[in-house]
Amino acid sequence: MNLTPEQREQVANEVKRFAADLQLTSDQKEKLQTAFQDARGKLGDYMKEHPGVTKADIVKQVAGQRDQIRQRVVNFLNPEQLKKWDSEIIKAKEFLGQPMA
Repeated sequence: MNLTPEQREQVANEVKRFAADLQLTSDQKEKLQTAFQDARGKLGDYMKEHPGVTKADIVKQVAGQRDQIRQRVVNFLNPEQLKKWDSEIIKAKEFLGQPMA
């Protein structure tokens, strides 16, 4: 999925805002970063294994990774942070043009 420079900047700004809103501890930041890095690595591996992958396939793969990340964050976010997390995931889906699940 190719984003314009403006879209990339918008995403980066939203991530920064969201991270500040969650008020993560240093430990939580580290755990979340690890979860994202793992998911990004898995997506990269998938794209290497499937060079002709379509945008729809990538969206499906990303959705699967999102579910795995959610399972991990349940272990270290408090209930208030988790509620904010879930709300932001809905906004991210809307931004990416995905139907709400």
